[in-house]
Amino acid sequence: MDIQTTDATFSEDVLKGDLPVLVDFWAPWCGPCRMAGPIIESVAQKTEGKAKVFKLNVDENPKSAAEYGITGIPTVLIFRNGKVEKELVGVQSEADYLEALK
Repeated sequence: MDIQTTDATFSEDVLKGDLPVLVDFWAPWCGPCRMAGPIIESVAQKTEGKAKVFKLNVDENPKSAAEYGITGIPTVLIFRNGKVEKELVGVQSEADYLEALK
């Protein structure tokens, strides 16, 4: 299941469409990000068809991270109708991510 988005595809993947979108801003060298990874993938499976879930590598895609003021990772942003609705910083529980998408 490829849930990556990039600076080039961010607008199409995240900002357009009618489903809520969770974006995990992360980096491969970030220990807490690696802990959150499986949780985010599980959320993606559980919300398939009801929400979209993407991961954005901040090292490879600095434009999107800068645009949304991401200073610490992991940071998860919840988008609705192209706008940030919620921000979750640090590793959260699967229940917290699922609740944020409701």
